[in-house]
Amino acid sequence: MANLVVEIGNTALKAALAEGTTLGKTFRYQGEKRLEYIADLVAREKPEVLTVASAAPVTPAEEAQLRACCRRLILLDAAHTALQEEKGLPAYLSCDRAASLLAARHLFRGKSCTVVDFGTTLTVDFLSAEGEYLGGNISPGCRTRFKALNRYSRTLPLVDTPEETGPVGHSLRSSIEAGVISGIMFEITGYVGLHPENCVVFTGGDAIYFVKRMKNSIFVVCNLVLMGLALMTDAYAESTLQ
Repeated sequence: MANLVVEIGNTALKAALAEGTTLGKTFRYQGEKRLEYIADLVAREKPEVLTVASAAPVTPAEEAQLRACCRRLILLDAAHTALQEEKGLPAYLSCDRAASLLAARHLFRGKSCTVVDFGTTLTVDFLSAEGEYLGGNISPGCRTRFKALNRYSRTLPLVDTPEETGPVGHSLRSSIEAGVISGIMFEITGYVGLHPENCVVFTGGDAIYFVKRMKNSIFVVCNLVLMGLALMTDAYAESTLQ
């Protein structure tokens, strides 16, 4: 029987059915009734285990609502970090970062990795060839940078991510576009250069956008977080059946 893994991010909910560690049908939801959406998915798909990883803290009432709709629940948020700590990952890591690192460790076992997640935040994390977590950094994501320029200045417009941009702008709008995109490119190129021997893995909503602009060989794994959640769920399901 399949498990259901759910990532509740800052802007959207992503979910997938998982047979062991293999992802199947995927789902995406961007409304406000997230718990109701999860309950509907559970009622329809009847998973053996439901795993919910949430960027925001899950309240006791929300936890009770989730437990009421499923057979077995794995809850991952800032207050539920035991599973990732068992895997050698520190509690301060958000559950989505922890899951992506577990997936990278699984996919590229025996190789050191630089894992870059392009989302609301831009996170860069490093794994040794033995799978040891070596630390990582957080900065604003692409859309967050555009929004910040608009919000914290009196004169700069809100600009969308451009399809194409040059290294230097020649108008107010193109200067913002080039400044944000080139800034991220310089940032990422610098991180990749810190460990040129590493496998570089991009994930997150803007991963494909930026991988097209890289000269290095990059692996893009769009569902890296969900894959990591599937690994955690499968290990949990096996251990509880023993």
